[in-house]
Amino acid sequence: MRTPHQNLTDQELVQLYREGNHAAMEILISRHKDKVFTSIYLLVRDKYLAEDLFQETFIRAIDYIRTGRYNDEGKFLPWVMRIGYNLCIDYFRKIKRSADVVTSSGDDVFKFLKFEDTSVEDHLEVERFENRIKELIEQLPEEQKEVVILRHFFNFSFKEVAEYTKAPLNTCLGRMRYALINLRKMMEKQRLAVR
Repeated sequence: MRTPHQNLTDQELVQLYREGNHAAMEILISRHKDKVFTSIYLLVRDKYLAEDLFQETFIRAIDYIRTGRYNDEGKFLPWVMRIGYNLCIDYFRKIKRSADVVTSSGDDVFKFLKFEDTSVEDHLEVERFENRIKELIEQLPEEQKEVVILRHFFNFSFKEVAEYTKAPLNTCLGRMRYALINLRKMMEKQRLAVR
């Protein structure tokens, strides 16, 4: 059953929540839960961890709104996605300070990259290659690294990357271009075989 509030914009729902209407926050969470949860899951690849981080994302969002720290620009979803992304990054920094990024079950974040059926030797070679790429991505400037992660691991479109980072679309495209150039240079320098 639809409530009259379900036709309101995110901005209007945030305002209603500020005025004490808790149903407004329920609608916001329901409206965006799939995209936020999926984005977190794509990065951590652990359902239970993703659920925890998803809950923490909205707990923080509610806290920010309640304490007046939410800057109402009508961009609720990109703002919540940034909170989720930051929580994922904080989690990875906590569990391991090196370039290895693993989930709580010990699985490498890069395991979700799709590869065709491979032999054991090929699989080991792919793992070594993934580890090298991961180290190289860590060396990119922050803005380039962010675009690479959002585009290839969160599966954002460039338009979504632009909204999320609050940067012009052409700037995001440029950052990706420079990230790929930098990765290629680093790979050539290390003589990595790119398949």
